[in-house]
Amino acid sequence: MSENDDVRSWCGPIQQMAEAERRALIEFMTAGEQPRVAVAEALRNNWLEIWYQPKIDFKRKCLAGAEALARIHHPQLGVLLPGSFLPDVDEDGLAELAHHALVATLRDWTVFDEAGFNLQLAINVPLAVVLRMPIAALIEQYRPQSERWPGLLLEVSEDQIDIELAHEAVAQLRGSGVAIAIDDFGAGYSSLSGLRKLPFAELKIDRSLVRDCAVDAGNAAICQTAIDLAHRFGAAAVAEGIEKQTDLAALIAMGCDCGQGILIAPPMPTDRFLALLRQRLDKSRAPARPAAANVEQVA
Repeated sequence: MSENDDVRSWCGPIQQMAEAERRALIEFMTAGEQPRVAVAEALRNNWLEIWYQPKIDFKRKCLAGAEALARIHHPQLGVLLPGSFLPDVDEDGLAELAHHALVATLRDWTVFDEAGFNLQLAINVPLAVVLRMPIAALIEQYRPQSERWPGLLLEVSEDQIDIELAHEAVAQLRGSGVAIAIDDFGAGYSSLSGLRKLPFAELKIDRSLVRDCAVDAGNAAICQTAIDLAHRFGAAAVAEGIEKQTDLAALIAMGCDCGQGILIAPPMPTDRFLALLRQRLDKSRAPARPAAANVEQVA
């Protein structure tokens, strides 16, 4: 594994990284143009991996769940972000990718549960793909049989939401243990009256609004509005893409429920995520010692 791959697979708090490694990770996570690889080729060669990014409950200061994210681990190019394989993919390719990710995520939940961690996992699937896939049947076939399974969160981007189609998807998934999360909230221009009619469990605030919300009055106002809106609808407010300690503190002060981002922990392969869970469990069992509250304790 190259030094670059080590940075890409980092699974601890970002404060523990050297400055050069931290810059490399942020550059990797925000990279623009990347080499292109076809989804079909990745699936055929078993290059596609599901990574997990922890989601933290700010009030309870514990792990609330994790988002499943697709990565391609190319033998020559290394780890590739979705920008390398999603822009050119058609609906058939998206359906294949979603099928693979859904089945892998459901199976991984059992692995985590057997290790002693009951987590609600989330997966992002475009609304159009939800409607063309037999997701309810797939969940029925592959869902964990444990009574502890908390169900699956299906994240749908705000800019993809068509209320009529969304209601059709909700009806299709009713009774299958799936809840809806509205992803990238604030990046699109959805109708609030439409959102009022759509049952959702989480409202995920887009990273563009979370960034600098501690100092940007406009971003702070929209974040606060989104948090209040989620609570009025009986949903959890989740901040995406947290990179700065000051923004984290501002979001907690606003009443945000949960958050994720490379400040807390970047996405990581399944084995590293499981290792992190075990590390945190061992840490929680260790004798308590006084320390200032920080993001490492939260994560």
